[in-house]
Amino acid sequence: MPILDFLSQDAVVPSLRARDKKHALQELAAHSARHLPDLSERDVFETLLQRERLGSTGIGDGVAIPHGKLTRLNKLFGLVARLEKPVDFDALDGQPIDVAFLLLAPEGAGADHLKALAQVARVLREPGMLERIRTARDATALYALLAHGPTTQAA
Repeated sequence: MPILDFLSQDAVVPSLRARDKKHALQELAAHSARHLPDLSERDVFETLLQRERLGSTGIGDGVAIPHGKLTRLNKLFGLVARLEKPVDFDALDGQPIDVAFLLLAPEGAGADHLKALAQVARVLREPGMLERIRTARDATALYALLAHGPTTQAA
């Protein structure tokens, strides 16, 4: 499943300001709601918060993949953000995060949701990818990295 199936160029935030984990989730929800007219910022935030209560989506190496399912969503939606300053996210490795890839899925998107999560993790784990993300000059360059990376076309 290509990342382009659920990430659009206007869903890239090259400089997200957040004080802490909760604020980062609020900001991600706010940016997402601008692209999802059927959902409120509150709906998205509550979904993300509920998922975080099950365990942190901070996967290590300064990366988090907050995600959740929403009933009023009709297709997968992704948003990538580079944080201005790293924040503690209760990540598996204990390190703060500075890259977040939000993924939202329709309630019934079991396999597609898991495939999308796997694809995001695979792309972010490509050798050198995180360094390129952290040094990309703007949203266009950041999107190009994710859209045209070597494994983004693999299923």
